[in-house]
Amino acid sequence: MTITGTTKTVYDLITPELRDGLLAMVREDSWPEMTDDQGERGINQVAAFLAVAANTTKRATPSLRVDLFWHAFVLHTKHYAEFCEALGGGFIHHVPDRSSGHSPAEGRAAMRRTAEMIRSAGFDVDPEFWPINGAADCTQSYAGCSDSPVAK
Repeated sequence: MTITGTTKTVYDLITPELRDGLLAMVREDSWPEMTDDQGERGINQVAAFLAVAANTTKRATPSLRVDLFWHAFVLHTKHYAEFCEALGGGFIHHVPDRSSGHSPAEGRAAMRRTAEMIRSAGFDVDPEFWPINGAADCTQSYAGCSDSPVAK
């Protein structure tokens, strides 16, 4: 998998103003006790997740916390579309899956695969946002969310 640019470049695609908006939205909608540091790290984790999703044909699945930031980002449609375009892999669709049932073991395995893809691409994997070793909040909202992998 090849991702154009450096990790810093990917993180810098999200402006300070957009970061503030994402932080506020996640805090207001679902994580009121989130610190600014956790918010910044969460934004970087969703940026890394999306950079990987844009550049692979494999399905990428976010953790619950990363998904909170993805939901907020998707609602900023203009900025989200520009971010996806800058990654070079086309628009990254958010695909909720409410019909397949959900197994915590399958959720951990999917997150483990995604975290490894992120690590292999040269990004840091923050364990607070990727609780792949049996942490209680490792399952997805609803039955799960993933990107929409396409043949590249």
